[in-house]
Order: sequence, then structure tokens, then C-alpha cells
Amino acid sequence: MRRTMAKASVHAAANLLFFATLATVVLASTYFLTRDSIAKSVEDEKLKLIAQVVPQELFDNAIVQDTVQVPASELLGTSDTTAAYVARLGSEASAVVLQPIAPDGYSGKIFLIVAIRSNGELSGVRVVSHRETPGLGDYIELPKSPWIKGFDGQSHEKRKEAAWKVKKDGGQFDYVAGATITPRAIVKAVHKSLLYFEQNRDQLLAANPQPAAAKEARK
Repeated sequence: MRRTMAKASVHAAANLLFFATLATVVLASTYFLTRDSIAKSVEDEKLKLIAQVVPQELFDNAIVQDTVQVPASELLGTSDTTAAYVARLGSEASAVVLQPIAPDGYSGKIFLIVAIRSNGELSGVRVVSHRETPGLGDYIELPKSPWIKGFDGQSHEKRKEAAWKVKKDGGQFDYVAGATITPRAIVKAVHKSLLYFEQNRDQLLAANPQPAAAKEARK
């Protein structure tokens, strides 16, 4: 009787191990088969956003292949190396697209792309992804509101330090009542992106790009 029960237990354990192993193999196979397509989908979406913030007349190069490696940066809110996309006309850099993260959104991190012309003027800003409240904080998305286009053409020369806040905080950027945290986080992230650009302009716009420096503004 005991031998029969022992055999049954061993058999059940073997079956459990087999199916657990099979499930692991299936999940791993699915991941490896789909990761490239997922990555391509993300890059395709990013390319669409870049096309929105960098006008075609500003570049004639393959912008998504012309990159500068940007080290982790407190100003950009990044903890890993990211790519900065460089727009060029001929051999001259005309703009650069940074990928900052606003860490202090209402519901977590807000991933952005920020395009800055070589003269330090913002060409455009777009939200890549976020988890802000639908119907309230999601007005940062262009299809739902033109708010994000308020950054177009702005620069530190046009707006001084104190202006880079939402109006509720004494700055010059609009916001929707009841949803202040989200735009506040984005305005701060865009402002810091301009600071990063000014500190690393030469490296970002170099004819033969080298990794941008990791220097930061001292607080």
C-alpha cells in the first residue's frame, strides 16, 4: 500500500515537474519570438513621434540611425544610457531629440521626447508613454489636447528661469484645474532637458558624435 502511494506521489511529482518545465519553455520561446517585434513596434511609434517634433526641412539624414549615447543623467531623469537622435542637413546638425523621463507624474513616470534646435529653441515635445488618469491627466497627449504644443518655439532666451512653471506656481505654462501635478512634472522635465542640452551642446551636435558628458547642474 505504502509502495503504491509512494509510486503515485513520485508519478504526480514527475508530471508536475514536466508541465512546469514545459510552461517555462513555452513562455521563454514566446518571449524570444516576440521581443524583436515588440521592440520594432516601440521604435516605429517613436519614429512617428520624432517626425512630429522635427520638421522634414530640418534633416536629410537617417535620424533614427544617427545617435549619440547619453549617459544616465539626473537632469534627464534617466538611470541608464539612452540615445539622442541627431537631425542633420548635410553635415551640419540642426536639432537633437532627447528622451527624458519626468519621474514625478501623478501616477508615475512620464516618458517624453524633447526636440531642441541647434539654436537652443524647442522644436517640439511629445509624450511617449504615461499612466496618468484617463479623462483628467491625459490631456498631455496631443490627440486629446493641444497643450503639449505650448512648448513649441520656447527657449531659455524667451522664457527666463522663473517662467518654467505652471501658472499656479507663478510660471507661464497653462494647466487644467484639478490636474496640476502632471503638467508640473512635464514642464520641469522639459526645462531640465534644455539645461542638459546647453551643458552638452558641443557633444550632442558634433560632426563625429562622441558620448555626451555626464556633467550635471549643481543644485
